[in-house]
Amino acid sequence: MEYFSGIKKITYEGPKSQNPLAFKYYNPQELVAGKTMEEHLRFSVAYWHTFTHDGSDPFGSGTMLRPWDIYKGMDRAKARVEAAFELFDKLDVPFFAFHDRDIAPEGATLKETNGNLDQIITMIKEYLKTSKVKLLWNTANMFTHPRFLHGAATACNADVFAYAAAQVKKGLETGKELGADNYVFWGGREGYVTLLNTDLKLELDNLARFFHMAVAYAKEIGFFGQFLIEPKPKEPTKHQYDFDAQTAMAFLRNYNLQDDFKMNIEANHATLAGHTFQHELRISRINGMLGSVDANQGDMLLGWDTDEFPTDLYETTLAMYEILENGGLGKGGLNFDAKPRRESFEPEDLFYAHIAGMDTFARGLKVAAKLKEDQVFENVIGKRYNSFKEGIGLAIVEGKADFHMLEAYALQNKPIVNQSGRQEQIKGILNQYLLEV
Repeated sequence: MEYFSGIKKITYEGPKSQNPLAFKYYNPQELVAGKTMEEHLRFSVAYWHTFTHDGSDPFGSGTMLRPWDIYKGMDRAKARVEAAFELFDKLDVPFFAFHDRDIAPEGATLKETNGNLDQIITMIKEYLKTSKVKLLWNTANMFTHPRFLHGAATACNADVFAYAAAQVKKGLETGKELGADNYVFWGGREGYVTLLNTDLKLELDNLARFFHMAVAYAKEIGFFGQFLIEPKPKEPTKHQYDFDAQTAMAFLRNYNLQDDFKMNIEANHATLAGHTFQHELRISRINGMLGSVDANQGDMLLGWDTDEFPTDLYETTLAMYEILENGGLGKGGLNFDAKPRRESFEPEDLFYAHIAGMDTFARGLKVAAKLKEDQVFENVIGKRYNSFKEGIGLAIVEGKADFHMLEAYALQNKPIVNQSGRQEQIKGILNQYLLEV
């Protein structure tokens, strides 16, 4: 069965193309800064938003028209796999990602659930033999089912902790079997609602114990995918334990897990934490912890995770600048953790949405590469911090200064002369590159 009939393989036609089912800026084999666009961007389709999201929101039921929804249960799960690989092939993406419960429904027992999962994994393995697509990462959905109402690895119920461990054990086995490049831990309900009934230290200690168990089991079975933490604030608890990149990194260092994990940074999560996307990327990068990216954007007028496809050239340019500065994403990629709007309910809207996101990041890549080639930000920053390259500033940087030396220097009463930060000028230069490259 063809699920997206009438849609052919999406190809690059250039900026002047009027074909809505063609790439305008994403040319997979075009060389940018020594690598092809496909190698730089490592695009991934998110299984959950693309094949399981029904368009429902807190105020209305589902709207999405999906040809596989004529089926139920395992028949629908199998149809989704068929549709998925058709879309992967027509979009020519190199990667996809999923939660365990995206690809197979839960059964009455964990054994039955795992049996359902095994059937779909076998089916996916067959498709992988003839498809270019690979598994960027998989993860466990430990937030939807009512058993996780108090959390998973941070639950107050030891039986839930054990169930979560069994689910992640299966997830790591799945990742190994399907050749995943990464495994993501997203703490959907790992946080607290009120401290009045929360043993905060026990929950954090248990979360660390859980991660150490996962590291140990991955080594035991020979799974060498990169472990990723995906920071997210607020939703659904008042305080998530992985609130932002700095919080997550502090947790990892406190529990001696920093060598085993990197960050999977999501744009919409960054803004919900009160940060820019670029901030979360940079704070991860300068700490050697930038591993992968969930590529989306939020609506700044709404206070929740809207998971829109990225179309903001300013944001994607600055994101790609950080990724280029990072030397790329290694095993990571740009995963479209994004969904068409509830009003964009037809199957072809899935293609329009991905094309828009892929073109936006491709354009951002080219602008970022030109900015780096011209050393625009490097020159600005180098000049701004020039006082630390000689004299007392150099002594500070080299660790030769102490309070006695600095006091003696300050007592010389030399006039302090500050320079303008020229933020507006710099943003104007960035706009020039966005418009001209």
